Amino acid sequence: MRNFLLLTILFISFFLNAQNYHQYVNHFIGTGGHGHTYPGPTMPFGMVQLSPDTRIDGSWDGCSGYHYSDSIIYGFSHTHLNGTGVSDYGDIMIMPTMGITSFDPKVYSSSFSHQNEKASAGFYAVHLDKYKIDVELTTSTRVGFHKYQFHQAGKANILLDLNHRDKLLEGEIRIINDRTLEVYRKSHAWATNQQIWSRIEFNQPMEFSKIETNPTSKHTGLIISKKVNKGDEILAKVSLSFTSYEGAKLNATEIPHWDFSKVKQEAESAWNKELSKIEVKSNDKDKLTIFYTALYHTMIQPNIAQDLDGKYMGRDFKVHENPGFDYYTVFSLWDTFRAAHPLYTLIDQKRTVDYINTFIKQYEQGGRLPVWELASNETDCMIGYHSVSVMADAMAKGIKGFDYEKAFEAAKNSAMLDIFGLDAYKRNGFISIDDEHESVSKTLEYAYDDWCIAQMAKILNKPQDYQYFMERSQNWKNLYDAETKLMRPKKNSSWEEPFDGTEVNNNYTEGNSWQYSFFVPHDIPGLIEAHGGKLEFEKSLDQLFTMSSKMAGRHQVDITGLIGQYAHGNEPSHHVAYLYNSIGKFEKTNEKVKFIMDNFYKNSPDGLIGNEDCGQMSAWYILSALGIYSVTPGQIEWATTEPYFDEVKINYENGTSEIIRKKEYQLGQRKYFRNLNHFFNLSGNHLPTIDDIVIVPNFVGSKSFKDQQTIEIKSTEKDVQFYYSIDHAEFQMYKKPFQIKETSFIKAYAQRGEKKSKEVQGLFIKKPNDYSIELLSEYLPHYHGGGPDILLDGVHGTANWKKGDWQGYFGVDFEAIIDLKGTPEISQVSSTFVQDSRSWILMPRKWEVMISNDKGKTYQLFDTVEFEVEPLNDEIFVQMISSKVKKVKANYIKVKAYQFGKLPKGHLSEGENSYVFIDEILIK
Repeated sequence: MRNFLLLTILFISFFLNAQNYHQYVNHFIGTGGHGHTYPGPTMPFGMVQLSPDTRIDGSWDGCSGYHYSDSIIYGFSHTHLNGTGVSDYGDIMIMPTMGITSFDPKVYSSSFSHQNEKASAGFYAVHLDKYKIDVELTTSTRVGFHKYQFHQAGKANILLDLNHRDKLLEGEIRIINDRTLEVYRKSHAWATNQQIWSRIEFNQPMEFSKIETNPTSKHTGLIISKKVNKGDEILAKVSLSFTSYEGAKLNATEIPHWDFSKVKQEAESAWNKELSKIEVKSNDKDKLTIFYTALYHTMIQPNIAQDLDGKYMGRDFKVHENPGFDYYTVFSLWDTFRAAHPLYTLIDQKRTVDYINTFIKQYEQGGRLPVWELASNETDCMIGYHSVSVMADAMAKGIKGFDYEKAFEAAKNSAMLDIFGLDAYKRNGFISIDDEHESVSKTLEYAYDDWCIAQMAKILNKPQDYQYFMERSQNWKNLYDAETKLMRPKKNSSWEEPFDGTEVNNNYTEGNSWQYSFFVPHDIPGLIEAHGGKLEFEKSLDQLFTMSSKMAGRHQVDITGLIGQYAHGNEPSHHVAYLYNSIGKFEKTNEKVKFIMDNFYKNSPDGLIGNEDCGQMSAWYILSALGIYSVTPGQIEWATTEPYFDEVKINYENGTSEIIRKKEYQLGQRKYFRNLNHFFNLSGNHLPTIDDIVIVPNFVGSKSFKDQQTIEIKSTEKDVQFYYSIDHAEFQMYKKPFQIKETSFIKAYAQRGEKKSKEVQGLFIKKPNDYSIELLSEYLPHYHGGGPDILLDGVHGTANWKKGDWQGYFGVDFEAIIDLKGTPEISQVSSTFVQDSRSWILMPRKWEVMISNDKGKTYQLFDTVEFEVEPLNDEIFVQMISSKVKKVKANYIKVKAYQFGKLPKGHLSEGENSYVFIDEILIK
């Protein structure tokens, strides 16, 4: 009988433990390396992310406020971002101390040890060495719950510091009674107008001894005091609201009691419920930990952004009533459209609908769909309009609960705007360097998004819209260079020279040509055909994975996890391993995917190979572990590979489930996926196929020239006829290269049968002089601007220096000699410079001009201009610096721009070298 009871107890214990999925989550995965995650407690998709802050400087590896390599805690704030590459949040920071009354973070911070630190689902604990205080934290959806235990007697001073991390615009602290505070904080960082309200309640009377203000009378902090004995505890509840004090007061009712353990248990139960949507079996505990931590990371954003009564702050910064669905914030769509949102269509359709309804409200209130929305602010970070991918994917899968017509209206609106190069994209069929920075990436991503809009039009039976956006979706072909088999930038409608596919520069978004040249997820057959067939496409894929990982150009911290030029640490590469499936090489997909999972995901603080990016890095792992991936969101087909675990069970919201067994996997077959899409309501109209577009022609010829210029017109497409126009004259047939002798505006198009390409245009400028220039200092190869002659070509760079019109020098002065090809009389020498202090580009502190009458053998000073540089001015501007007017004859001129030097105190990158960016040198 005793044995039977023992077995029964063991069985029950095993069963309960088996359902305890939160036990496998390691909250420190990604807090080291470049993962940018945080370890503190939050609820699934919760408004509160209560976590320790170990970094307050806005550094790149401190984007979440915490880094595992640190040993100092500044406090515990209530909002954090998971794995982003830009710093923000850190609102309502509280720090318990003993006797400290200073608001200097260096004074009130405390050391800590990871040995005395613990984190689990909905819970975090740490010992503050300096004060001998044990801190425990837990949360509900909208309320952070603190418990402080004091191990020495004395005066406990709890600091509320509103001047924490980002720039404080407004601050207000209201003392309601001896247990209750109300707080308002408005700040400026990535989100330039972030507002948050809070209610702070203590479980016992407190003394509010010191409110800190700054010269503008903003409240910046408060000292909250209490005499304590050894072993005493103080509890605090902090509710948040994005709308008002009333909202914060209402949200505080989520926790109407002071039972810390109960809240912790409720958080654990909530996490078990979410994590049990996918049940994984494995004897390898590390793999279980990596899997469930990854699943956890996909579930801590987007974040609920409405009060308990449904009120929320809209994109118009007005408070709106309950919309009838859950309203969210934090949409890192450039990242998450690839895998996170497709994952949600499997295991979280209800929230998928809420996200899309949120998108539609943001369109109605803000004028366009979100790109990277944060706390009601559109940051316009990253590129594309990938909300449409999420909407198209849901519509393709028949997910109901949002207005399809309104979603299509919003999608079409985003595509028809004239921002971020879209005007040129619509006009020319591609974006060039002249039009917009990151021109290649934007062209490719717009083309994919346009395909998504076409699929929405197809479902809604809108044939004209379908045809229009399907044609736009082929615009990738206009930047595909058949010679290099890479996506290549154009300038002045000519291929950019010089070109190196491994170079990281401003023509691509966080990548290079190799990493972007396979981003045609909506037209893989077309990409294969452009390569010359499956064999050539396979060779290109093989080359990507096997070539040297060395890259030219600038160092980009986001590009990590390299296999050849494949970069798993950044999103543009995420679908590429699955492209082998498209040519029947399933074994190569299996090999690459398994290698990535085995080597780039670890059970350690540095266990992520790149930024978590709001769940995308982990979502790739989750889907790949299931043996599937959504190469083309907006299409119901999943690419497949061998499942990573012996058995996985997916529990769907409709009560059904799907079991995926590794032993049933057959290479290239989908046998075990027979039920995976069983709940999707597939729909759509059969509209006609769209003919291939005619690819635009390219000009061959320099943008500037001295005496005359030969212009040639070419195309990657055969059997087309070209037509061109000079200076708005009638178009004429192109038969052979022609010459121009004056500045000329040329337009051209290609024609195949009755079908025409988009018109391209180029301005070819005759130089205003025949001067030559010799550079005495070395510019950065990726900021060449076109070579030395661009400084004398008569073309002026704009404030958007990323378009490549400027020449950049890093940590050195600019110096050059100009040969005037004679001995003219000069009166003034000028040059233009650009400043963008956030990108380390500063105006020079001095401009020096020297002249020579003996062809450079000796020089005498012509003029020196001192410039007052404002290195902390965030404004981007262009300014000309000119010498004084005085007439003198010269045949050589030497110019020198003295760089500012090291970035000063107060700059986020204090102590680093600065750049000087120069363009046109004018001589009168």
